[in-house]
Amino acid sequence: MSSRDDRFIGDFRLVRKLGEGGMGIVYEAEQQHPRRPVALKVIRGGAHVSPDTLKLFQREAQTLARLRHPGIAALYETGATEEGLHFFAMELVRGSTLTAWLGQRPAGPLTPHEVRLRLAIFKKICDAVAYAHQKGVIHRDLKPANVLIPKPTAGSSMQEEVPDVKVLDFGLARITDSDVQATTYVTEMGKIRGTLPYMSPEQVRGNPDEIDLRTDVYALGVMLYEMVTGSLPYDLSKAQIPEAVRIICEQAPKSISASFTGTKHLDADVITIAGKCLEKETSRRYQSAAALGDDIQRYLSDQPILARAPSAAYQLRKLAARNKGIFAFAATVFVLVSALAVTMTIQAFRITRERDRANQEAETAKQVSEFLEGLFKVSDPSEARGNEITAREILDKGAERIERELKGVPATRLRLMRLIGRVYLGLGLFDRSATILEEALSIAEKEEGRESLEVARVLTALGAAHLARGKPESALRLHERSLAIRMRKLPADSPGIVLGAYHVAACRFYLGNASEARDGLRKALVALDRSSHDDPHLRIWILNDLAMMGVALGERGSENFRRAQELRERTFPVGHPERIVGANNVGWCLLLDGDLGGARPWIERALGEAERVLGEDHSTTALVVHSLGELERRAGNLSRARSLLERALAINERAVGLDAPSVVEPLVSLALVDDAEHRSVDALSRLERGIRIFERAFSPENGALIGVLEPYEAVLTHAGRQAEAQAVRARCVRIKARSGDRRYAYPSSVFSSWDEE
Repeated sequence: MSSRDDRFIGDFRLVRKLGEGGMGIVYEAEQQHPRRPVALKVIRGGAHVSPDTLKLFQREAQTLARLRHPGIAALYETGATEEGLHFFAMELVRGSTLTAWLGQRPAGPLTPHEVRLRLAIFKKICDAVAYAHQKGVIHRDLKPANVLIPKPTAGSSMQEEVPDVKVLDFGLARITDSDVQATTYVTEMGKIRGTLPYMSPEQVRGNPDEIDLRTDVYALGVMLYEMVTGSLPYDLSKAQIPEAVRIICEQAPKSISASFTGTKHLDADVITIAGKCLEKETSRRYQSAAALGDDIQRYLSDQPILARAPSAAYQLRKLAARNKGIFAFAATVFVLVSALAVTMTIQAFRITRERDRANQEAETAKQVSEFLEGLFKVSDPSEARGNEITAREILDKGAERIERELKGVPATRLRLMRLIGRVYLGLGLFDRSATILEEALSIAEKEEGRESLEVARVLTALGAAHLARGKPESALRLHERSLAIRMRKLPADSPGIVLGAYHVAACRFYLGNASEARDGLRKALVALDRSSHDDPHLRIWILNDLAMMGVALGERGSENFRRAQELRERTFPVGHPERIVGANNVGWCLLLDGDLGGARPWIERALGEAERVLGEDHSTTALVVHSLGELERRAGNLSRARSLLERALAINERAVGLDAPSVVEPLVSLALVDDAEHRSVDALSRLERGIRIFERAFSPENGALIGVLEPYEAVLTHAGRQAEAQAVRARCVRIKARSGDRRYAYPSSVFSSWDEE
């Protein structure tokens, strides 16, 4: 449309078309009374517009009527022609979108000055959005294309340091005190209205009850990420809508520091701010755009941001940044005076201390290295004389050598014994683990003192071994003693104290105090949140075990499993065993909840990574194969289930032995397949073997034995052996009366034995 076009809509003469969207067309126009340039938005569809579109159009006008802020395009007038064509006029802003403005910069890394300029612009965007929030308006479609950078006015500098902004397009805005019901609007073609890469998890899920101010905070976080890195936190370019929704809801965003290509490393405060905006859970984000803007301003003025723990060193660094001249002078004077005073005093002492410590550490490292080198020579065919050597044989040989060769080297001996004891535990050889760790405890108490941290570490490993043996009472005493030492020796916010509390809670769960145990884990999680030394590995296992407790208590535990897995995916690279175990755990929990369709992709993904990274004969691969086999059994695919479960059983038998506790669960699942195929003799044989293994490894009255006895009773009943079935049922009643029905509290597969090293 040329500038000479004199068509009119009401009191407005159309000059040219500026743009169009799904709901309307925007023209540059000239209002006649009063005479002024305006942006005229006209509803698409003319007088025959649908009621839903008209409602959205009117809501945008209603929203803009509430807002009078220099960072938001102002509404002048609304109306409709005699023919029923609806329109509204608003402030005409001449300039470029934020997307175009960012694209005007020459290619190359961002300088620190440019990063700060972009953050200052972002602060103005936050201020405009915060004002809208104060007026009860949630934008819901924030993106760079909906932010204009006005051209400088006449007389202003073209190099103005921080340009103004105008936030546009409130077409999808929600007025918090209105009766708006929809959050996302789906067209006939199945496309979501809104811009998917900037939508929050709660927005793409489509639940209007979840939408609040923090939905806009998430979109602002995506904009901040893009303004700083030039890319988006998720690559949705090739994803269909269901896959895109899954990525937004479940996948961790790409690391902003890895995506940044500036001339210097991106400041940790910026990384923290962006990460807080992009949290999946709304409660972990900034609670408003105003709070986000405040932290941006704090960063720009070199003040400590509120999203980071206020450590003394951090606050001092920020103080120095705000007062560079004073601190530089003071530091110079201090260094000159102090250096002369202390250098000669401490130099000799430092040299002596460092020499002795280096010699001791070098000697210990050399002894450990030589020991391990000699230990693993047993796998050399020339040493093994052609025999295949198992992991247990290597460990047994190592334990013998420690006893024989390292009696005079207590530090090295203790370190190796604790290591081997924990490896025995990981292989399911609980008695052997406990034996070597008890000896390590005696050495630690003698050499390091009964109240030393080394004693606390051995107590933790030994407690895990006792718990795995089905002895929660003694395990609890060991962990309580370890926790008491940690509380006396470590700072109050140390993850080591949280670790001790975590193990105490696990023991209380096995003793039947499920509610108390869960409260303990929740308190441990809160303590870790407050700690200035967050440990993601420990957080993962607290969330993991909270989920397992929920399953054991008959509740849904998949949400905590998902949180644990999200953290695993942020912490560990693709293919890491932690991620494999985590994906399997989520699938297993969904399986127990009866959601077979939801469980399958998690378990199949875990199996693919396990086979690729760990190999087909690894014990973790066996764990995942068993999960998939149990899923197929519950889905009625008995032939497929049998193949998988036999594979899981064979892997475990090769890896840890025919009588290891980890073979019990595949045996039970295979027995249930046998029973479904009317092969009761085979089913009973497998279950009786499982009971024998369990009774040798744990107490015959351990509550987890219910998981074997109840299937055994069912198969006996199906086989017509009623008297025997009744006797097994009575035994189950006795065990439940003593220990509670903790069917899924299986020591070797629920709680982690992870320690500080």
